[in-house]
Amino acid sequence: MKLTMMHGAGGELMDELIKNVILRNLTLKSAGSVSLDALDDGASIDVAGEHFIFTIDGHTVKPLFFPGGDIGRLALSGTVNDLVVMGAKPLAIATSLIIQEGFDTQTLEKILHSMDTVSREVPVPIITGDTKVVEDKIGIFVITAGVGRAEKIIRDSGAREGDAILINGGIGEHGFAILSLREGISLDTTLKSDVSPVWKCVKSVAQEIGWENIHAMKDPTRGGLSEALNEIAQKSKVGIKIWESKVPMREEVHAMGEMLGISPFHMANEGKVVFSVSKKYAEDALTAMRRAGYVQAAMIGEVIQEYTGKVVVETEVGGRRFMERPVGDPVPRVC
Repeated sequence: MKLTMMHGAGGELMDELIKNVILRNLTLKSAGSVSLDALDDGASIDVAGEHFIFTIDGHTVKPLFFPGGDIGRLALSGTVNDLVVMGAKPLAIATSLIIQEGFDTQTLEKILHSMDTVSREVPVPIITGDTKVVEDKIGIFVITAGVGRAEKIIRDSGAREGDAILINGGIGEHGFAILSLREGISLDTTLKSDVSPVWKCVKSVAQEIGWENIHAMKDPTRGGLSEALNEIAQKSKVGIKIWESKVPMREEVHAMGEMLGISPFHMANEGKVVFSVSKKYAEDALTAMRRAGYVQAAMIGEVIQEYTGKVVVETEVGGRRFMERPVGDPVPRVC
């Protein structure tokens, strides 16, 4: 098998690569209660009764700068968010920079400034790193690793029948912002990426309803909302029903999806969280998110007994269809 860009873009092909090639060739894969085999957003390191979440990401976005952010903001936010959706307060970040020979130092400083800005927003310190300069024409790759202390380990396999499915804002903004820039698509208003750390959002919900009432979380990055919901449904062995009209979406996102024939449900997000919470606490969770500044937060569905492992979309006219997993992200190199 020869790898394609789609094998690294989220979705079914990437899932096959990880399970059939990567996991099969590794043997020691656990340092705690959540191992590599769980294929969650991170894994746990269990020490003296405490659980620490560890995660790592490689970022190769093209172009490096885009409306709403750049590769530096993306790298820090992405790693922070992978810790947060597993119930962990970020403690520290490490970064590795792989830089093309001849890369402009002023551009590098802009990227580092963005990383520092996110570091202070969370806050989480960048405490160690590594730098390489190579002759390959790569521009810059930013690899970030993070560790956090789990308030309660939250798995993407914990959704329960009767739970409410919540999201903290509109979908598809990151993917379509980059696509519009690449393709020179002009819109009436500038569509910006949603790239941001979500610790404030998740902490607000946890403080309002308790960590124990958040049963599953996922940040819908590569593969978008569709991939995130399908992962939760499959791993939790439940069905998920989504009300299409309830999913928040900017008009520009909807218009670009219609124009290009790309589903916003498949497009990457970089500042969103999908929650599965006890239904009786759903309104309290939404209130907490809105109070924290996430005014588009919405209940978009529920966990059901039927259609185990599947996501069902209920349309505005009352029809139903399955929300299929994407084969890969329709826009490569977005994160």
